[in-house]
Amino acid sequence: MHVKKGDKVTVLSGKDRGKQGEVLEVFPKKERVLVEGVNLIHKHAGPSQENPQGGILHQEAAIHVSNVLPLDPKSGEPTRVGYEVRDGKKIRIAKKSGDALDK
Repeated sequence: MHVKKGDKVTVLSGKDRGKQGEVLEVFPKKERVLVEGVNLIHKHAGPSQENPQGGILHQEAAIHVSNVLPLDPKSGEPTRVGYEVRDGKKIRIAKKSGDALDK
């Protein structure tokens, strides 16, 4: 996967094209990611212990990983991801600037 939890990403296609947010969760087997504030759905919930009132909840739904690109640390623009071995570790780099995406 070219994105990890905590990455800042932008959405490339779909109803939320152009929106930016942080990756909340990654599902590698399903090739999907959960992005903060993107692909919001309405979930109808009955009363429960945590939510005694019940009602309509707004929450994020997963989108396909091919529809997001991480943001370049320098310019803040979407960039493709490359891989390099530095200090014996394989890290992700931004193709636009060459900066490391991994901390």
